[in-house]
Amino acid sequence: MKTAITRLFAVLILLLNVSAQADQTATGAKADDKKATVNMLLYIQPVEYTNSIRLSNQFSDAYWFEQGPVVEPLALKKLNQTFGAVSMCDTNQSAKVLVWLQPRMFYNPKVQMFYGQVTANVYTGKGELKSTYVGKSKLHGFLDIKPAVWIEKSYALAIDKMAAKMQADKALKTLIDSNASSTDAALCNMAASLPIPKIRALSF
Repeated sequence: MKTAITRLFAVLILLLNVSAQADQTATGAKADDKKATVNMLLYIQPVEYTNSIRLSNQFSDAYWFEQGPVVEPLALKKLNQTFGAVSMCDTNQSAKVLVWLQPRMFYNPKVQMFYGQVTANVYTGKGELKSTYVGKSKLHGFLDIKPAVWIEKSYALAIDKMAAKMQADKALKTLIDSNASSTDAALCNMAASLPIPKIRALSF
């Protein structure tokens, strides 16, 4: 009887050890995924998710919305198609470049026109502003009829133009295609200390 109980305990201890090793392996894999260097990390200031901007219309109430939630999925999808391995900023992630996206939107009620703009400021791992790319759109639409749809379309057009300029830049392509070392990688935690770019798009 004692022999059977001893064997049972031995089997239980073995199973517990195997389970612990599996958990450690899974945890390590997740940590490696977070630390994996991607081609590009996108950063949008937190204020773009909390502070609404106002578009006015002479025939109806003003329309308020946050730019971050609209621009983020559009930019992420487009730049993934263009450069591959692109993700939004995570504290534990690193990338070959960090791209600070700055959206803007204006509506002219007299001509019923949406003017969208998205600026991409590309930084290296050393915090150097490598290049600035500006995409602008001009879209006829109605602020009092499904404004969210027109706004999304306007941003999408601006992002398309921005991405096309980025793709055409051979210097950026070379940087993305290079095998950046861990010391040269851009980290998301550097975003808070990024300088304000000297190059600014003209106001509408």
